[in-house]
Amino acid sequence: MMGYGYGLMGGFGMIIPVILIVLVIYAVVKLMQNNNGNYDMRNGKNDAIDILNQRYAKGEISEEEYMQKKKMLRD
Repeated sequence: MMGYGYGLMGGFGMIIPVILIVLVIYAVVKLMQNNNGNYDMRNGKNDAIDILNQRYAKGEISEEEYMQKKKMLRD
């Protein structure tokens, strides 16, 4: 007689949601690590040069100061 209960499929059915939850948590942790660590370090110089370019374009700094700071940022 076939009954409704926790047979082989019932146990397997409980594993799938647990695996999905673990995968979602893993993905969220990996995304947060990538955004907080490597992303900021790689784009830090580009952001500084962009700000420097904007300041020069607005006339806030002289050409000499612009060139000095740009050279410093690229080194």
